[in-house]
Amino acid sequence: MKMNFLVLFLCFVFNATGIAQCDIKNRVQPDGSMVYYFEPAVFYSTKSKSLKINIVTDKEHYLVGLQPTPFPEKKEGKKIKDDLIMHLANNKTYKLTHYDTQYRRNDSIMQVLYLIDAKDIEAFSTYEAVSAEINMKGTEFVRSYNFKLHKDAIVEQLKCFLKEEEK
Repeated sequence: MKMNFLVLFLCFVFNATGIAQCDIKNRVQPDGSMVYYFEPAVFYSTKSKSLKINIVTDKEHYLVGLQPTPFPEKKEGKKIKDDLIMHLANNKTYKLTHYDTQYRRNDSIMQVLYLIDAKDIEAFSTYEAVSAEINMKGTEFVRSYNFKLHKDAIVEQLKCFLKEEEK
């Protein structure tokens, strides 16, 4: 009896964990459109800088959202217009087009959005992120991040969105 309960409990725990991974959130944009996103995952962290990443979508386009810390003040940050260079575990380099730079929660969070080209969605939903380079105008010239944490977050988040679309 105890063994059956343990097996049932473990099945519940693992199923709940799988469901929690696809905890898609949404918010209404100022223009009235809906965007869907995940809470950002920490990809890189040191005492002096960190980078959180998440996937944001309007169900038509997929964007990588970067939240770097420290980030430039709004006047300087709005000058960030360069594309993002990402390296995936398939040893290929991808250029993501700059989409928008946003300051949220009373300017306490900066998020830079980059569009994933439709032809690259399969690669981003298959291979872990290895590193990225971003031109952070207002700080240093180019910030490079070699990802150490949650390298599969983009893969997992895209899989959740793509699975949702299949329904």
